[in-house]
Formats: sequence, structure tokens, C-alpha cells
Amino acid sequence: MQKIHIAGQDVPQTAALAPMAGVADTAYRQLCCEMGAAMCVSEMISAKGLCYDSKGSAELCRITREERPMGLQLFGSEPEFIARASEMLMAFQPDWIDLNMGCPVHKVIQTGAGSALMKTPELAAECVRAAAEHSSVPVTVKMRIGWDADSVNAVPFAKLMEEAGAAAITVHGRTKAMLYSGKADWEVIRQVKQAVSIPVIGNGDVTDAASCKAMYQATGVDLVAIGRASYGNPWIFREIACAREGLPYTPPTNEERMEVMLRHVRMIMDYSEKPPHLAIREARKQTSWYMAGGKHAAAFRSRCYQLSSYAEAVKLAEDFVAANA
Repeated sequence: MQKIHIAGQDVPQTAALAPMAGVADTAYRQLCCEMGAAMCVSEMISAKGLCYDSKGSAELCRITREERPMGLQLFGSEPEFIARASEMLMAFQPDWIDLNMGCPVHKVIQTGAGSALMKTPELAAECVRAAAEHSSVPVTVKMRIGWDADSVNAVPFAKLMEEAGAAAITVHGRTKAMLYSGKADWEVIRQVKQAVSIPVIGNGDVTDAASCKAMYQATGVDLVAIGRASYGNPWIFREIACAREGLPYTPPTNEERMEVMLRHVRMIMDYSEKPPHLAIREARKQTSWYMAGGKHAAAFRSRCYQLSSYAEAVKLAEDFVAANA
């Protein structure tokens, strides 16, 4: 398998798991890495929250052996807090620090963070410099192609991030205004790749091995990152790894899908600090994704959102397999 050097790490040139707030927690990341994800990044960690000793922020910094290589992602728009938080993250031994400049969620951008930084390139560069100066590991940036269709500034923005000290850049091929709708612009990703000398990771509209190959060919990126296409389908990383090596890939059976779904539920409950009857609620959304494409999927998804015990999850899996036999 061909490897690529990114942020101090030699990783297979297959596909990475993109950071996803509220989704890619420890259990999710472990499962995807086990299935072949080349690397992964934590959920967003508030730089200011970490500095103010927020318990929730600190919990997001956990890294397990099974997830490496792994970076911790900070969001914020104040260089002084980015600097201090970067120093604090060193205690958790991340392989790199990723700065979020792509999140389109209102509560993030109203603070000037996330994709709002696409409108303030100089401030974004200050944040990169602050992180790089106070971190002993590489600093990377996750960005979008611009704020909206009238302000697609990905190329000059990426150049500025490189000059500020970014070791790699992940480009989501949508503007903030697009949120997660419409078609990702791979041409802009290609332009960013040509404009900078640091590694570029492409993100957006890769849903299987064929589209992954297409992104590599169309953009020339160093690595592809997959987000929503992994929902209920961690096997996508195995599919891509097999395709990149020219090996056959066999999709999971319904029995295998449900076995992994139940294991995912157990992992979520094991890592949760809540009692079982509350922890199972954290798994409801995840279980619903495994029902996609099956018979009576809507009815099974409805049951997912009513789960109140692991025993109910087991019964759900048994019923799904029987219905799809």
C-alpha cells in the first residue's frame, strides 16, 4: 500500500475519517480505524472552554491507542486562547492539532470561529501561528472553499495558512452557505492542491471506492477524508483500502451489519460516563444509520429512537435480520 506523509505521520493513501461533532466520538473513531481509516481527528474542542477548565471540553481530548494516528481539533477565533489551549493539549499527546475553520453551525460562527474565519483570513493566520508556536506537534487546518458563492477564497486562504505554519490542509468542497447540501466543488480543491506545497486532504461527496478514486484523479489530493458516508457504514474504509490495493471486497451481510451495530452500541455505553439506561440514548442515532437500505427501514429507524436498553437493541438486530432474510 502506497503511503503518504501528513502532519508528521506516514499513513496509507486510502481514506481518513473526517472530524464530525456529535458523531465521531471515541467509539465511532475506533470502529472506523479498525475498518481501515487511515487517520482520524477528534470532535471539536472549544479552545476557550478548555482554558476555562470545562469538563466537557477536556473529555473530548481523550485518545486511545486504537485511534492513532489521531489529531485533536480546536475551534476558536482568539489567538491567545488558541495558544494556551494548544499548550494544554500536549498533555493528551495528540499526533497533531487541527484548527477548525470549516464548521458552519451558527453557535460556532457567531463567535467568529469555524467557517467565519474564512471571512477573516489574517485572524485565521494568527490562530495558526499561535497554535504552531505553542505546540510541539504539527498544526493542520480544516477549511471550506469560502463563505458563499460570491466569496470563494480557498486558494489565497490556503496559501496564507501555509505561510502561517500549517503542516497540512483539509478542504471541504462546499461554502459555508451550502452547509452540507449541493455538490462539492472538486475543482477548487484541485486548485488548492496546486497552489500550496503542503499536503492537501480532500473532503466532500466521496461515498464509495469509485468516488474516492475519482477524487484522487480529479484533484491530485494527498489523501481523501470521508464524513457522512461512513454513517452506519464503517466498512467504506475497508472497501476503499481493498480497491486501492486491487483486492476484492465483499460487502457485509445483514448479520455482520447487525453484529457491528451491537458492538458499536456496547462501545458507546462502555465509554459513556452515564448509567446504562441513559447511555443507550447516546446510541440511538448511531443504530438508526445501520438500518439504511434494508426492508422496512423507516419502521426500524423509528424503533432505534425508542431504545431504552441493550436488550432492546439485540431484539432490534434480530428482527432486522429476519425481515431482510
